[in-house]
Amino acid sequence: MTRRTAVVAGTATAVSNRVSRRQAGRWAEQDAQAYEQHVAAAPVPPPAPTQPPPSGDMSSRIAQLKELGALKEQGILTEAEFTEQKSRIPNS
Repeated sequence: MTRRTAVVAGTATAVSNRVSRRQAGRWAEQDAQAYEQHVAAAPVPPPAPTQPPPSGDMSSRIAQLKELGALKEQGILTEAEFTEQKSRIPNS
C-alpha cells in the first residue's frame, strides 16, 4: 500500500511540475508578444531640430575666412588653430 501511494504521489508531482513549466512558458510567450506590441506602438521621436539660418550676412563670413587665411599664410596661425577658428564661424 505504501508503494502505491508513493507511485501515485510521484506521478502527481511529475504531472504538476510539467503543467507548471508549460504554463510558465505560455506566460513568458504572452509577455514577449505584449512587449513587442508595446514597442511597435511607441511613438517615433521627432527629428532633431535643424540649425537656424545664419545670423550674419555671407560677406562678413567671407571676410573673416579671408582674414584667417591670411594669418595662416603669414605663419601666425597653425593648421590646428586655423581649423579651430574656422569652426567658430557659423556655417563654415
